[in-house]
Amino acid sequence: MPEHAESYTVLRRGAQIHHEIERKRSRFVTVLRRVETPEDAQHVLSELRQANPTARHHCSAWVIGPERSVQRGQDDGEPSGTAGAPMLAALLKSEMPSGAADLSDVLAVVIRWFGGTLLGAGGLVSAYSDSILETLRTSGEQGDMVTRRSMQRFEVAAPIAEVGRWENEFRVLGAHVLGTDYSPDGSAARLLVAVQDSTPQVAELHRHVASLSSGAAVPVAAGQHWTDLGGP
Repeated sequence: MPEHAESYTVLRRGAQIHHEIERKRSRFVTVLRRVETPEDAQHVLSELRQANPTARHHCSAWVIGPERSVQRGQDDGEPSGTAGAPMLAALLKSEMPSGAADLSDVLAVVIRWFGGTLLGAGGLVSAYSDSILETLRTSGEQGDMVTRRSMQRFEVAAPIAEVGRWENEFRVLGAHVLGTDYSPDGSAARLLVAVQDSTPQVAELHRHVASLSSGAAVPVAAGQHWTDLGGP
């Protein structure tokens, strides 16, 4: 991914993803969750440990941040390098529905119930890697992946009588209307909109506002905002 990512792939908020494979009677249940901090990841991992106390291993990997700068894989008692590393590699290298290998803000936990037969190092690497790859493939097919894009937020003063029409015009333009604030007396309104963090998109917003307001309104920058495109 570029040093300063403009977009990346995430799990849809609230997605509950589980997938199971079996190798020589050992069960490998993969759970994917969206997380935004290592603390979130540790919390979910602790919950899964408590919910599955009979499992021998709760191996995990996570990738967090627009540039995927926070990465970790844990073997949880499996031979070193046979679980966490292949799980992390699968998260980092798997191609998403967008065509890019850019999944982030994700925790993967593979819960293993031992089936009585040793798999060996190669068998473990294959099982843990395949667990992630198959789960990601299923998730993509189910539409659990969405694009998260860096947007620039702007405040736009709008006439009360025109708020509804302006909101529709912004949506047609491709902008996201994040909310509308009204003055206490109801005499003024301010729209909060977000557009793609690029010079052409910002310039188009300025042109559109100038046209709607006959030059009376100017968008005021209000910071950066990460937005899920197509998410709930």
